[in-house]
This record gives sequence, structure tokens and C-alpha cells, in this order.
Amino acid sequence: MIRARTPRAAAEHRIPPSVFGWRDVLSESLAGMLQRPARSALTALGTVLGVGTFVAILGLTATASAQIDTRFNALSATEVSIEDVAHEQDEFAGLAFPADADARIGRLHGVEHAGVYWPVRLDPDTPVRSSPVGDGSTGTQSGIDVVAASPGVFAAAGTRLAEGRVYDAYASDQAAPVAVIGAGVAERLGITTLETHPAIFIGSRPFTVTGIVSATDRKADLLLSVVVPRTTAERIWGAPESGGAKMLVSTRLGAATQIAHEAATALRPDHPAYFKVVPPPDPRALRTGVGDDLSRLFLLLAAICLVIGAVGIANTTLVAVLERTGEIGLRRALGARGRHITVQFLAESAALGTLGGLVGTSLGVLTVVTVAAIRDWTPVIHPATAATAPAIGLLTGLLAGLYPAWRAARVEPAEALRR
Repeated sequence: MIRARTPRAAAEHRIPPSVFGWRDVLSESLAGMLQRPARSALTALGTVLGVGTFVAILGLTATASAQIDTRFNALSATEVSIEDVAHEQDEFAGLAFPADADARIGRLHGVEHAGVYWPVRLDPDTPVRSSPVGDGSTGTQSGIDVVAASPGVFAAAGTRLAEGRVYDAYASDQAAPVAVIGAGVAERLGITTLETHPAIFIGSRPFTVTGIVSATDRKADLLLSVVVPRTTAERIWGAPESGGAKMLVSTRLGAATQIAHEAATALRPDHPAYFKVVPPPDPRALRTGVGDDLSRLFLLLAAICLVIGAVGIANTTLVAVLERTGEIGLRRALGARGRHITVQFLAESAALGTLGGLVGTSLGVLTVVTVAAIRDWTPVIHPATAATAPAIGLLTGLLAGLYPAWRAARVEPAEALRR
């Protein structure tokens, strides 16, 4: 006669549930990674590259934005442009800028340099050449721009000379036949040195070349132009066409807005409406726009790198699951449940992702510092970027290990042990 078990006896013979604590998870995960260290290193390499690229790109973006900000403040934020619009306001004909326009603007507090300029309108068949005979031989060029400018334009534009010097106020007052040419014009005309005191001919009129412009901070078109004194241009070709003259003003940092408010009145107290003053754009708006554009582009590239790293981890972890089928089956036969296998493989992939995130963060920071040192920049890395990068590696590892861990949990012990 078989006696039924009492509830107390059944409780005594109940198999206790399998326990898989955090210590077991860590030990088993560590053993799984150290079992094949080369494969683990290659698996983490994907995250290293992804996170390292993420940190490097964000750091280089911030560093480049800082350089854009510095350069913008040094150039654009200190430039004011003034246009002659007298023909729009009145029946005024001729040049609205007074003869002493440079001096009038120069008396304003915060102005560093200022000069008036305009393009000289020549006949289409008027050549510029380096020889007095216009026979179409070497040294004769057409299509070269001629610009009339007061001496202050060179200083306001931040020009640098390869040879010679720019004409001064005395040459301008005397309407001297002198010219400063850009490096591009000098090359086209075959002028290689000023030691022979070369001259150029605009049509049939000779001009002594006093300097060759090699570089400029503003008005890059000066490199491809012939620049003559404004008084000389007025004497030979007359006043510029209505609306053709402009004034370039360079200011100290922070003074451009105030100069823009005062410039028209300083030039013509009787008719300030003859001028349209163009102040520099708002630097904050420019910085924000440039920074946002760069950040969106580079974040997309960093996300692509992280996806590539995640795919690498998932692929390698899945291969590891297939290779360790026997091991998984043995663990299941000894009492491990599906969730235990899932946690083990997720812990392995998360550990590899975190390790890759830490190494990638270090390499990304090192890359930013190295590039900044080579370019003589100040490296800029936001603390949030360095702090969140390892967490991104951890998240990447977890996401990459989900499918392999799920596959490992579905392995049947009996089937696995037969392999």
C-alpha cells in the first residue's frame, strides 16, 4: 500500500530553486572572456573604435568651433562696410565720400583703419601690360581688375607684401602714378622682382609698381587686382559710378556695432542718408549655426561607427554561443536555468562593451589633444562627453548581446550534450 505524502513531507523533498548570484555572474563572465583573450580583445575592438571615434569627433568639433569663434571675432566681428547709396536718396551725382573720409572715420573711438575703394570702369579693350608696346606679346593681359583705393584700405584689409611697400598718403595727395599689384597679377604679367623698378601700363598710361601683395585677411580680390590711389583714378578716369564706392573699416574687438551707428554721421553730418552702413553679423548666431551644423554631421558619423562596433560584438558573441554549446548544455544539465545563461552572456557582452568604452574614451581624448597640439589649437572636450562615453560602450554591449544571449538560453541540454 502506497501512502500519500503529507504536505510537510513534500516540502522536505522539494528541490530547491537554482540560485545564480552576482558573484557567480561575474566569475562565469570573467572566465568566459579569459578563456579566449584574443577573441575577447578583437570583440572589444569594435566598441573601442566606435566610442573612440565618438569622443574624437565630438572633441574635434568643439575644438574646431572654438577656433571658428576665435577667427570670427578676430575678423568678421571687427569689420564694418559702408556703401555709397546717395543715388538712391537724392539726385546727387558723383562720389558721396568726402576727400578726407579716412581721417573722419579714423577719429571715431575704436576705429583702427579705414579706406575708400571702388572698381575702375575701363573700356573692354583696355589692356593691362608690363611693356609699353601692346602687340599681344608676353606681358599683356586683359580681364585684370583695376581698383581705386585710399591708403587706408591696405591696412584695413590686413594686407601682407611679398616685396616693396604700399603707397602712402603723400602719393595719394599728389595723385602719383603708382600702383600696388596682387601676387596673381604679378605672375600673369611676368613681374618677379621690384629691384628693377618695373612699371605696368593701363592702356597707354604708365604706373610704377611699389609693392606686391602676397596675402590679405580681408578683400582677397586684391590678390588679383591692380590698386591705384583714388585721387589718381579720379584725375584720369573721373569719379566712380553712382553706388560703386565703398569704405572698409576695421575696428577693435567690441567696437564695431557702435562704429556702425556713428559712421554715416561722421562722414557727412549734412547728409548721413547718403551711406548704408553694414555692421558685422551677430557672432552668437553664427557660432550657434556653425556649431549645430557640425555637431549634427559628426554625431551621425559617430552613430554609424557605434553601430558598426555593436554589429561586431553581436557577431562575435553569437559565434561564441555556437562554439560553447556543449558548455551551455552542461550548465543547463547541472541546474542552470535559461535566465542564468542569458544573464551570463549579457554580462560578458556588457563587460566587453564597457572595457571598449573606457579604452575608446582614452584614445579619443588622446586624438583630440594630439590634433590640437599639431595645429596649435586649444583642445576642447566637454566633461559630459568623456563621462557618458563609457556608458555608451556599456549600452552598446548590452544591446549587441541581447540576441546571442537569447539564442544561448534556448539551447536544450540533451541536444547540446549529444554534440
